[in-house]
Amino acid sequence: MPSDTTHLIVGASLAGAKAAQALREEGFAGRIVLAGEENERPYERPPLSKGYLLAKSEREEIYVHPQQWYAEHDIDLRLGATVVAVDPAAHEVTFADGSRLDYAKLLLTTGSSPRRLALPGAGLDGVLYLRRVEDSDRLKETLRTASHIAVIGAGWIGLETAAAARAFGAEVTLLERAESPLLRVLGRETSQIFADLHTEHGVDLRCGVQIAEITGTDGHASGVLLADGSRIEADAVIAGIGITPNSQLATAAGLDVGNGIRVDAHLRSSRQDIYAAGDVANAFHPLLGRHIRVEHWANAVYQSQVAAKVMLGQDVIYDRVPYFFTDQYDLGMEYTGYVEPGAYDQVVFRGSTSTREVIAFWLADGRVLAGMNVNVWDVTDPIRALVTSGGVVDAQQLADTNVSLADLLGHPGRAD
Repeated sequence: MPSDTTHLIVGASLAGAKAAQALREEGFAGRIVLAGEENERPYERPPLSKGYLLAKSEREEIYVHPQQWYAEHDIDLRLGATVVAVDPAAHEVTFADGSRLDYAKLLLTTGSSPRRLALPGAGLDGVLYLRRVEDSDRLKETLRTASHIAVIGAGWIGLETAAAARAFGAEVTLLERAESPLLRVLGRETSQIFADLHTEHGVDLRCGVQIAEITGTDGHASGVLLADGSRIEADAVIAGIGITPNSQLATAAGLDVGNGIRVDAHLRSSRQDIYAAGDVANAFHPLLGRHIRVEHWANAVYQSQVAAKVMLGQDVIYDRVPYFFTDQYDLGMEYTGYVEPGAYDQVVFRGSTSTREVIAFWLADGRVLAGMNVNVWDVTDPIRALVTSGGVVDAQQLADTNVSLADLLGHPGRAD
């Protein structure tokens, strides 16, 4: 029989830890079990490609809570505890060691995993990925001694690790199959900001390339062979080609799965008493009117809090506008909103792209879908308000730095 009091969280991640915290803060006095397959207590992932990787922050700073917090809040934290099966009918999970645990409510915060290269030589030593803290530790040690690094993929991880490699003094060749970095995320108009940034910092950026093979010597990666026959010599190869949601448990349990675990605006899955949050959740967003899966820090933090409240019977939804950030060299960026490739008809720049002090806005029919502030601060709230308002704005005023964003909220442009 299912437990009347046990709330089980599978995935000892940032989202999992924040959900456990929210359950206690909302007054839940029952049993909370937080189970994760890693041996590290829950930690934040952004530092792994930023401050922690650059040795600017200590290991203790990456953790969500101090070690004693879990005992102090009566959280049964189980590390190295992999759940291998979920039985929704019995309200029960099975662990890798064969033990079983029943639950009243189950929250899946199982996160995501890096996509692996499907190339000859991909299994060589020295082909590195970045997702877990041990990956960051290994990469840091590599960067301390490497003279040349090849990075495959000019997405966020690829760009941040390229910047870290340059900070350590390594020569970097950055390989991207698209025409420019972040093309799918930012579009052609805005991605050039990041292309110029890395080129100016000495990165050999090669876009529109196809990779044929990871070359190696004595079992260790020694470079990259391109389809055109050119070779890039490297001491290590970093692969940053995206991530995939860890939805295998949900699939095996018969939950509705498609690009992650499909959940409604309350973060409820297709099976009773099972919820999902964070990278693994493909959630219906009321503002956008569709399901989206967001792979960023803010989503893990805030989505898990809503899931915890819903588990306790509260009638709340997750409608927060997506937000993410990056730090590369002397550039800091925040992005607020959501826009798919081809879903906008105009990009408006407010400020200077050449000095990289600018806000970029993506518009469709005069309405702001998303905004990205680069080295311009304290504007996230008005950008979010512009996105959520759904009102038509005057593009000329939006570009005019003499017109405050707050004034634009009060004086929208004409619909015609």
